[in-house]
Amino acid sequence: MGDVAPAGTRLTLVGRDAELSELSSLLGVRPPRLEARLVPNAVLLAGDAGVGKTRLLTELRDLAVADGWQVVAGHCLDFGDSALPYLPFSEVIGRLATDLPDVVETVSGVHPALGRLQPGRRMLSGDTQDAGSVDRGDLFEAMHALLGAAAAKAPLLLVIEDAHWADQSTRDMVSFLFSRPFADPVGIVVSYRAEDLHRRHPLRSQVAEWSRVRGVERLQLNPLGDSDVRALVRELHPDPITEADLADIVDRAEGNAFFVEELVGASWGGRVPEDLAEVLLVRLDRLDDTARRVVRAMSVAGRRVSHGLLAEASGVAADQLDQAMRAAVESHVVVTSHDDRYSFRHALLAEAIYDDLLPGERVRLHAAYAEALRDGRGRGTAAELARHALAARDLRTALEASVRAGDEAMAVGGPDEAAQHFQQALELVVDPSLADEVDVSSLVLKTADALVATGMPHRATQLVEKHIAVVDEDEDPVTRSRLHAYVAHTASLYDNDFDWRTHLTRAQELTPEEPTADRARLLAIHARVLWMQGQPEAKEIAMEALALAETHALPRVASDATTTLVGLDRKVPMEQLAAALGDAAQRARATGAVNSELRALYLLGRGYQDRGHLAEAAETFVRAYERAVETGIPWAPWAFDARFQQAQIAHMDGRWDDVLALTNVDGQSPPPLAEALLAALRSAVLVGRGEDQATLFKRLRRFWPKDGLTAIFAAPVEIAAHGRAGNPTVALGVLDDMVRTLTTNNWPELFQARLRVSAVGIGALVDSVAGMSTEERERFHADADRLHADGQRVVDKQVEKGVFWGPEGKGWGRRLEAEHLHWRWVTGQDSPSCEELVTAWRETIALFEELGHVPEIARCRLRLASVLRSSGDTAAARELTDLARDAAHRLGSQPLLDDLKALGSSPTRAESGGTDTLTPRETEILTLVAAGRSNGEIGKQLFISAKTVSVHVSNILAKLGASGRTEAAAIARRRGLLPD
Repeated sequence: MGDVAPAGTRLTLVGRDAELSELSSLLGVRPPRLEARLVPNAVLLAGDAGVGKTRLLTELRDLAVADGWQVVAGHCLDFGDSALPYLPFSEVIGRLATDLPDVVETVSGVHPALGRLQPGRRMLSGDTQDAGSVDRGDLFEAMHALLGAAAAKAPLLLVIEDAHWADQSTRDMVSFLFSRPFADPVGIVVSYRAEDLHRRHPLRSQVAEWSRVRGVERLQLNPLGDSDVRALVRELHPDPITEADLADIVDRAEGNAFFVEELVGASWGGRVPEDLAEVLLVRLDRLDDTARRVVRAMSVAGRRVSHGLLAEASGVAADQLDQAMRAAVESHVVVTSHDDRYSFRHALLAEAIYDDLLPGERVRLHAAYAEALRDGRGRGTAAELARHALAARDLRTALEASVRAGDEAMAVGGPDEAAQHFQQALELVVDPSLADEVDVSSLVLKTADALVATGMPHRATQLVEKHIAVVDEDEDPVTRSRLHAYVAHTASLYDNDFDWRTHLTRAQELTPEEPTADRARLLAIHARVLWMQGQPEAKEIAMEALALAETHALPRVASDATTTLVGLDRKVPMEQLAAALGDAAQRARATGAVNSELRALYLLGRGYQDRGHLAEAAETFVRAYERAVETGIPWAPWAFDARFQQAQIAHMDGRWDDVLALTNVDGQSPPPLAEALLAALRSAVLVGRGEDQATLFKRLRRFWPKDGLTAIFAAPVEIAAHGRAGNPTVALGVLDDMVRTLTTNNWPELFQARLRVSAVGIGALVDSVAGMSTEERERFHADADRLHADGQRVVDKQVEKGVFWGPEGKGWGRRLEAEHLHWRWVTGQDSPSCEELVTAWRETIALFEELGHVPEIARCRLRLASVLRSSGDTAAARELTDLARDAAHRLGSQPLLDDLKALGSSPTRAESGGTDTLTPRETEILTLVAAGRSNGEIGKQLFISAKTVSVHVSNILAKLGASGRTEAAAIARRRGLLPD
């Protein structure tokens, strides 16, 4: 019966289910409390502007109306000192006059005072002939009688919004209604902005008084939690959004739904959207000039500032400063903390005020802060000094402070912040007058180290290579060698087009021949690069680096070289490898060589993983990642790799909820490539549970050339999804695009993952075969043979190179064979014997069981069950389907459950007691089915209805124990039931 918010399509209510349930319960809406009460059910709903009060009330209205309630609403408006008395109640009477005219007319006859509040009488053109004074008590009784009469028709919910703007008369009317009983159910909810109730606000004492009235409850609507803000952003912004952008909105919005909508809807480069800024700046209007001046000075410091630093920078006398800050606190612009600091109530308010400063005013205030920090009159950090000095155009101070801030950030495990400070310093040294202030090459390497630690080695590589191009030839050879070695090393960490070999060769040429400490450091880098590229000379160089490191007492260099040496031979027995890498990790930790420690732990985890010891591998990767988090470098090489391998093992182990947890990057602001790689692995679980990830796959395609692992993990999932959907052409297109992308981006033609993707590709053809015509099956047969040959070439290459081949590689190699045999079996082209196919699948299952790959075991069991069922061995098939079903339930895989259901939907010969003897008509129809004809085409050719053909086909499937038309044709060929 009334609109709390404008009508129209609304988004789903996000993050307010608990509040809606509590509010409806307190008001007696749901669960209903229809008995009369001594007083109405009433709620005071408080919350900041934009937090979602109106949205919650709109949802409450819909809930109440659905349960048969009437809802009327009145709104208080900001008229300042010219407020119209009883305005929201005039709005309520107008609504009731439209919806219940007889009730309003009847009540007006008994209570003539009600006419004074009717909307038409309050306009300038209204009837004022009887405009004498009216006793307030009569007005109150009239309003109470009207609400009671309306409630007699159906339960009534009265909503008064924005009571912080209510006039005294409206507040008195609410007080009267709160305290008077109704014969029929009436609920009253009054909303107001809690932040507007400064100490002298008239509603502040009124709320305290109302709270003591029996039946009146208070409900504080707090800001949304971060997870709810994320859900709201995704609903407002359905297109993919990076975690960094999402985290920025979450951080700035601080749980305020209105702020979220404004930030999502605005195209802004870091500035507060103009409309939102205007709303925020209104909060300053209640402050006097001195308070506004202090608050503006405070905005230059950022979100928080100490009292002492603000006093120095603002230039306001102590007594005036205290008065100004008290006013700002009472007006809910600023809040205080126990550590002698002030903070803005909302971060966006600080930004809006700062953006509103005049350019000269901003520079002057930054200079005041910088001077106070530099002179020691105000306490702060090097990062604060750098920011203020830069904004004040004191570039020399800004450069010195930026380098110092970067060093401090790296020392406490803050590589992201360090990278920002160092990059700012590099921008400053472009000024010729500052070029001699720092060693630019050392600063470049510091910046590169910070970028690598944040998970962005590609940016580090680009930075150092660009610097090499401008370094003078008379620069110290050791420094130039370090620069070239750095490019070679970082380029080996990810897919790129950098010529690492040339850089390494140049680094080796510039490395001093003398057995110095510099030579030891450089040789350790050379050995690491060569090891990562699989070059045999890595061992000799690492041994020399180790010897020199011990001679010059360089424990970190020694740890680095030792880790490289241990990692060179991964074919040694696991016990020896574990002992050597464990010792290397311990020594690296003792010397503070965190990167070497993480590398040793990662290699140890991979050693376990390659040998199928998944529990030990997972435990080791957890150790590595926890150590990385402890040292503040979770996205660095080896650190992120350990996290990713944890998730990969969890996927194989069937712990799919753990995969979702490990790949969840909410609030972490990962590097784009790391986020894409985690999303690729996450998609395997989401698709495995039946979710459509087409949009994600499309977004991930742009990362394929940048990081081939993204393609390796995303493409097989996409290929399999297209296979299940019956789109074999699309599936093969994805596969070919993946191979083409990787091989044109420095990946070898026969990369190991090509074996797996080939097996998955043939599996997609098998899944799609039911919808293929005879011509299509013949055409795709060549593709199946091609994929089989590609996968087999990978296997042959690994054998030829003597590469260690664990149970995972062996399992995929056997699955390649099994899928190819299965394809030939279901298409009847060069069909293998049933025994050969059964053996292939049993061996595949055994290998994946040895590895412990739960999803693959379930899929392979399903494949084998379909073969056994078609051959008449239903008991063995049932045993396999039961095991696969258990796994599907544990995984939460609806597609796998659907496949199991489809497999069990066709009765088998053993279950039906039928026979495989076909009638002449059934043989005739099956011959046409094998030729790829549809039921309609067969009916036309045989002059029978399509429905009759369908009945015959069902009988044929039952007799042959086949789950589909193609499988029936293949079985009939093997048994000689079809004419040659």
